[in-house]
Amino acid sequence: MGKTGDRDWMQIYAIYGTDRWQTVAFLALHATLFAAIALLLLLRFPSSLALLRSLLPAAVPLTALRFLAGLAGSTAALSALCLLYAAGSVLHSSLALRWETAQRMVAAVPDWSAVRTALDVGCGRGILLNAVAMQMKKEGSGGRVVGLDRRRETAVEALRRAGAEGVQEYVTCREGDARRLPFADGYFDVVVSASGLGAAAAEERGRGLAEMVRVLKPGGVGVVWDLLRGSEYAQRLREMRMENVRLSDPVTAYMVGSHIVSFRKPMEQKQPLPQPVFHDPHWAADMC
Repeated sequence: MGKTGDRDWMQIYAIYGTDRWQTVAFLALHATLFAAIALLLLLRFPSSLALLRSLLPAAVPLTALRFLAGLAGSTAALSALCLLYAAGSVLHSSLALRWETAQRMVAAVPDWSAVRTALDVGCGRGILLNAVAMQMKKEGSGGRVVGLDRRRETAVEALRRAGAEGVQEYVTCREGDARRLPFADGYFDVVVSASGLGAAAAEERGRGLAEMVRVLKPGGVGVVWDLLRGSEYAQRLREMRMENVRLSDPVTAYMVGSHIVSFRKPMEQKQPLPQPVFHDPHWAADMC
């Protein structure tokens, strides 16, 4: 994977690790298995022919047996290559690509100098959360970015990683539900989310998106990235009368095409937006 901007991917891994080790291990294990089968068929070709001869009717010609053995070996070798490629793609997507996408999402906000409050919905390992915090630090901002995750343990780990990145003073993390954000209306200058809504059903994704709009200040900027659903989010945002709704160039992650969606909340809302009723004026006391 090499360099990712000014960061080496090994540096990224040392801080954030990967949330896809089980998938990578599964794919790599099966790639090894198919490669071993292909090598066994190649190195033990006469024995493979003898095995096929014992399994198939005696009337099957030797030419057909050779073809079947060669086809089996070629299929196993090709399967091993495909699985190995998939393992590499998943590892790249969960590390270097995540970091690159976070930088692109940060760059989608035109002016960070005036940003004092930001929210990362579904902060996970904290890659996007810390990218936002680094931008605030670069701008000399006195603001903070809040990382919200449904699991308190994950939020605590994200805060620890902010310390490793040297931006802990800009970061606050807490447990919370993306569908019922525990923040007042119009509180944040910027709201971002990377795959924070994707696992939910369509109705819940819509509610989560509406909640992101609700807590965004008039004139504030939102940036969302999710596999497969960029067009869906763009359409929903246009229906909610958001301004400057834009789809980025394709981002290929986990061998799937996706888009970053950015938008701006209008300064004046002529009609009230549909908003789930959930307010907690004491949210700050629950910060971890």
